[in-house]
Amino acid sequence: MTTAPTRTTAVTGAVGTAHTRVEGRDKVTGAARYAGDIPFADLAHGWLALSTVARGRIRSIDTAPVLAMPGVLTVLHHENAPRVDTDYVGMLGVPPDPTCTVFQNDRVAHLGWPVALVVAETPEQAREAAEALVVHYEQEPHDIAFHAERPDAYAVDGHMPGVAEKGDLEAELAACAVVVDEEYTTPEEHHAMMEPHAATARWDGGRLELADSNQGATWVVGELAKLFSLDPSAVRVRSEHVGGGFGSKGVRAHQVAAVMAATVLQRPVRVVMTRRQMFSLSGYRSPTTQRVRLGADAGGRLRALEHRSLNLTSTVHEFVEPSAGAARVMYDADAHHTANRVVRLDVPTPTFMRAPGEAPGSFALESAMDELAERSGIDPIELRLRNEPERGPVSGLPFSSRNLAACFREGARRFGWADRDPRPGLRRDGRWLLGTGTAAASFPAGAAPSTAAVTAEADGTFTVRIAAADIGTGARTALTLVAADALEVAPDRVRVRIGDSDFGPAMIAGGSMGTRSWAWAVTAAVGELRERLALGADIPPEGITVRSDTSAAVGALARKERHSFGAQFAEVAVDVTTGEVRVRRMLGIFAAGRIVNPLTARSQLVGGMIWGISMALHEEAVRDRASGGLYGADLAGYHVATHADVPVVEADWVDDADPDDPVGIKGIGEIGVVGAAAALANAVWHATGVRHRSLPIRPDRVLRAATGTPHA
Repeated sequence: MTTAPTRTTAVTGAVGTAHTRVEGRDKVTGAARYAGDIPFADLAHGWLALSTVARGRIRSIDTAPVLAMPGVLTVLHHENAPRVDTDYVGMLGVPPDPTCTVFQNDRVAHLGWPVALVVAETPEQAREAAEALVVHYEQEPHDIAFHAERPDAYAVDGHMPGVAEKGDLEAELAACAVVVDEEYTTPEEHHAMMEPHAATARWDGGRLELADSNQGATWVVGELAKLFSLDPSAVRVRSEHVGGGFGSKGVRAHQVAAVMAATVLQRPVRVVMTRRQMFSLSGYRSPTTQRVRLGADAGGRLRALEHRSLNLTSTVHEFVEPSAGAARVMYDADAHHTANRVVRLDVPTPTFMRAPGEAPGSFALESAMDELAERSGIDPIELRLRNEPERGPVSGLPFSSRNLAACFREGARRFGWADRDPRPGLRRDGRWLLGTGTAAASFPAGAAPSTAAVTAEADGTFTVRIAAADIGTGARTALTLVAADALEVAPDRVRVRIGDSDFGPAMIAGGSMGTRSWAWAVTAAVGELRERLALGADIPPEGITVRSDTSAAVGALARKERHSFGAQFAEVAVDVTTGEVRVRRMLGIFAAGRIVNPLTARSQLVGGMIWGISMALHEEAVRDRASGGLYGADLAGYHVATHADVPVVEADWVDDADPDDPVGIKGIGEIGVVGAAAALANAVWHATGVRHRSLPIRPDRVLRAATGTPHA
């Protein structure tokens, strides 16, 4: 036995100090193993074969020639694959997407639909055989036409009500001194994370194990257990290192296919998506078309607000991009109408993508607010401050905190906003027209029940075990600092182990809720452990372990509007003779709770703002109406911002600790991208005097605008 270590000097203050990633050395030296790197004995490799038609039925599959190819072990398809149970509602409150529950029938719902899995001894053999597989289809006409006038669009309740209305909209608009009525569009966008989706499944003593790249081991366990009619305790999912997710890495076709193949062959099977396959199978942000109508009195006070958004979804699964939800938080009006609608098309199912709803919704809403400011003759920041709500515009609930005004004031001071001439098209630097713009940002700050275990080791160190997911955000390091502060020890005495479902249920890395939810569980476990250690308990060789469960505490939270907020500022240079738009500088000031690790937090916020540059100027996936597929479904054809596109980007924050959170955390994973594209679009207007209401602001669109030609 070892006596509990005594502390002669309390070590505090880890939270709020910059700390390099605790796993940083492992990552840069290659010691960190990602899902596709982990070795297994007797490993077989699966390769997905995808449909070449956008709608129809599979008539037959010529498997015999492929099964005769070197190294091929099996070909799974709808006639021989294991059956799965799809009659359930999963962790996120929706039934499974049939895109992921593969090989259950002969229907083809979109181009790139999974039709078979070829398994072989090597990935090269599997790929060659999958590409040689001949599938015969009964092709049917497909429809991928997305536009605002679709008569078959309908409102959908997703994670918020589909429609929210109060007041007489038309009457208020008629009485307004100034009205904005415009349509804004955003394109299909893809996650394009560095690490592809990869999973290895194997059975070990009657227990299913999955080595995976995901955003929540608990999530994946729950889905696989239901699909394959297993007790959750009979499934273990490990995902220690993840090379980016952005909402895409939940349960996908490759994991289910790997489990099926491992079940059939009774040996480990790995399935890794190619980059092209990811464009069909891993989800994306739906294009949107949004109509915003704003009406204000002569003083700029909003009397009418309407925000209606339309997105597409697949014919087999309903997913809503809740873009109109942004207006339900940001601004109030006597008449306030918002609606999120979808239309079913022969396309892959969209999914969550960094700041779902808020990213495209803020582009439309904050662009419209800028137009209202222009037409009212009011400074854009002043207009927003005049319309700061005291309570939730739709919910009527109090805000836990709302420091948006502080963000705007600090940002305006640092950006030099007071020196801005509001008239467009006047500033010039040689061939460049210069302009500045701003926009507001918000994103929900939630928490979900989680469990954690903290062990006081016999050597005086502490081990934290929690099924968290670090998808590149620095969550592992943040939890180390939170635990160190709660224990009053130095961070180097704390080891944090994550990404293993055997550690107990925990929130996913999503919705900017991960670190807050996990930190709450860790803090609760530490509190109980310290009570036990304070009693002088001896520490046995195996240590003393305490488990926490925050279900009751999170469930007892008072109902409030809980959000992070921010103010985005941008300066651009535009050459109307070439169509070039160059970002010169960006500044974001955020109110996002207590900042646990300023080093990784700033990286998250700056990364989100750079994503905003990409969204505003580059990203656009375009579908071919003839085939139903994407042009250039790879990183050569899908453009994202690169180093040459990124200028000085600064991010900072104001004090904004959440009094209802044990650490004061809100969430920073998504707020950085919200409003960034709108700030850039507003800056382009200020530079040129021309509004761009469709993203991205491509050179050809700038040229058309300069000549008065309609946008394409």
